[in-house]
This record gives sequence, C-alpha cells and structure tokens, in this order.
Amino acid sequence: MQEKAITIKELYDELKQGKDLLKSNPVYIAGWVRTNRASKAVGFLEINDGSAFKCVQVVYDEKLPNFEEASHFLTGACLGIRGEIVLTPEMKQPFEIHAKEILLLGNVSEDYPLQKKRMSLEYLREIAPMRPRTNTFNALYRVRSKLAMAIHSFFQENGFVYVHTPEITTNDAEGAGSVFSVITDAKDPVNDFYGKPVSLTVSGQLHVEPFALAFGKVYTFGPTFRAEKSNTPRHASEFWMIEPEMAFADLEDDMEVMEGCIKYCIRYILENCPDEMKFFDTFIAKGTIEKLEAVLAKPFRKMTYTEGIECLQSAVKAGHKFENPNLTWGVDLQSEHERYLTEEVVKGPVFLTDYPKQIKAFYMKENPDGKTVAACDCLVPGEGEIIGGSQREDNYDVLKAKMDKIGNTQGLEWYLNLRKFGGCVHSGFGIGFDRLLMYITGVANIRDTEPYPRTSSAIKY
Repeated sequence: MQEKAITIKELYDELKQGKDLLKSNPVYIAGWVRTNRASKAVGFLEINDGSAFKCVQVVYDEKLPNFEEASHFLTGACLGIRGEIVLTPEMKQPFEIHAKEILLLGNVSEDYPLQKKRMSLEYLREIAPMRPRTNTFNALYRVRSKLAMAIHSFFQENGFVYVHTPEITTNDAEGAGSVFSVITDAKDPVNDFYGKPVSLTVSGQLHVEPFALAFGKVYTFGPTFRAEKSNTPRHASEFWMIEPEMAFADLEDDMEVMEGCIKYCIRYILENCPDEMKFFDTFIAKGTIEKLEAVLAKPFRKMTYTEGIECLQSAVKAGHKFENPNLTWGVDLQSEHERYLTEEVVKGPVFLTDYPKQIKAFYMKENPDGKTVAACDCLVPGEGEIIGGSQREDNYDVLKAKMDKIGNTQGLEWYLNLRKFGGCVHSGFGIGFDRLLMYITGVANIRDTEPYPRTSSAIKY
C-alpha cells in the first residue's frame, strides 16, 4: 500500500481552523513540481498536489543526501517529500516545509510541454491533457467542479427531484434540426438498431416535463449536443445543460427561481473558491468579483421584448452603431443587442420577456395578444443571455395546432397528451452550464471552460 500523504489542503485547513501545524511534524507530502530554484547551498520547490489551488514551498539544502539530484528535478516531476513544517508568518506564504528526504516518484522528460513561461490559451488548447496543471486551468476546473455542486445543492435544497433524461432520442426538442444522427451502418441513414432515425439529444426538456407532472419540481443536468457549425467563443457542439421544470408555476414563478439559482451559484463560488476567484479577478478579467457582487446586490430588472426593441431603435437614432442594425419588431436579438440592453440601459441583469412567437419554440405558452409567448431570457453584463425559459403551453388544442403546423406531432404524441392527462400550468428554463462558468470566471472562450472541448473543428482528443 502506498504511503499516505497529508494533503496541502489539509494543511491550509488546519491553519485556517487555528490548529498548531507544528503538531503535524514530521509530515509527508506528494505532488508535482511547479518550479525548482536552486543555488549551490539551498533550493526551493513549489509543490502542488491537486488538493488545493495553492502550492506549498519546500526548502532543501546541501544536507539533503540527494541535494545535487534534487536541484535538477524538472517542472512536472512527481515527488514525495518528508520534512518539518516551519511557520513563516512574515513571508508571502504562512508556512513552508524543510525537506529531510525527497523521493522521485515520477520523472519528467525534457520535452514536457509546460514550462515556467507565459503560454497562450490557444497553445494550451493543443495540449488539453496537460493544461489542468497550469494555474489558469487548475483554478478553472476546480471552480467547474464546485459550480456543479452548487447547481445540485440549490435544487436539492429547494425540493427538486433530479432526473436523468436520455442522450439518444427521436426528437430535436426545439425543431431546429441541428442534430447528430446516431447510426450503426454508415450506408443506412436509418438506425437499424432502433429501426428509426435517432439522434443525440439537444435538450432534456421534453423528457423531463412528464416528471414535473408527477413530482412537482424536477431538474435534469447533463450533456447535450448540437450540430451547429458556429465557430464562435460561445458555441460548442457538446455542452452541459441545467433544465428545471415546475408544475403550478407561471412565468413570474419561473423568473423567481432563475434569479435565485444564479445568485445562489455566485454566492457558493465566492464562498468556496476564494483563491481561484482572486486569481481570475487578478489575471483573467479584472473586476470579475465586483461584477458578481453587483449581481447579488439588487433584484433583476424586467423588460418586455417590445420595450427592448424600442430602446435599441432609440440607440440607433442617437448614433449607436450595431454590427446587426436590423432592429425591426420580430427579429431575434444578437449578443451585441442583449449586451447593450444590460450594460448601457439597465446596467445590471435583466429579464427580457414576451418574445414574438415566431422566433421561439413551439412549446412556449401563447399570450392573449396572439403575437407573443410567455418566454424570457436572462441577460447579464459582459455576456448577454445566460438563461432562457418559458411558461409551457398547457392548452391541448393550441399546442396541437402548433405542432401540426411545423410537422412534429408524429412521435411526440406522448408529449402532447400530457395536456390531456391531468395537465396544469407549468414552466421551466435552461442554463448553459459552460456559459455560466464563463460568466462567473471571466474566461472568454467556451473551449477553455470544457476539459475536452468539442466544436465544429477537428477533434484532437
């Protein structure tokens, strides 16, 4: 059995709790070299073991039996270190370890791709298996893990039931047609395993709605796939979605849960990832923490789509230049329009509501005006839309007419029949998990928020 090492996180936790670290002596740690600086008489190692974002400094001197060997250990080498904790409150770090023994557990070759120099995010995407060892991605994927926990904590604490919806499906949910077909024979576009065309899911919404009509409040959180060749920093062909559904909830109730979820996640990350967030605020996007604290400070505003269009049209008349200047009522707003509304008009998060029905999905509740649907997008400064939601159409005849018109009734009779079998007012929304992570950390490209990004370019890993 491997010798059990105390983790760097455990040491920092003991210090935070006011415990006497010296009582842990002697200690044994194991981790990877971030830096190694040595002179003729003394050397300094920065060691990270993955348990915390912080490293620990290890000091070794010429009394070490293998001092010469240790002074040449390269960045990336895996070491086991026995030594004594020494408190250093006057230094940058609160403690360090004075090594009595340094063991080489795993050597690293000279072509190790991570070196003590600034490397671009584009370069690091080409070495995805290695990038978690860098500060940026170590912090990013640690926050990603905590953010996933925040999602589950919020919904579990609020009485939602977690449902696993299928990844293989016969419908494309929103009717957009941008799906990945699943086939077993390249010569036959019809999947002979299932006897009908099937694809990877673009959304778990349709499959989770029936559970809302049994449990009241449910959510699904898992991977979704869209075959859109959108080569932008915000689009990926595989990404994770959070999709809650609630019975006895209208659009106002829906927006209340959306706002609560976003604020809960932000608080959770600020409380549980202080070192990582300080890193993002300092090195990735200055002002990130201030931006997030501002979101927490006040209620989200509400504005109808029509009011939003009028604001944008007024901006054009006042001389503002948009790349997409077509702002007639009925157009689908672009990111630049959404950002203008939230950054220049509202100066904070805003729910844009009551969209034209022709630009929204078939399942959204039609408003009495016959032109709009009870739908909303949550827009935030710096990002634009991060959540989309709606009250679902609960009128059988209205929904059937919509589905017949677009031709997706066949195969979705079970979904339509929910309106006949004890249906009720119900609502839901979807959050792109990767985009939420981008917003919270200030990271600008979705390819960096995903451990192994899948986009319309070639897959390397």
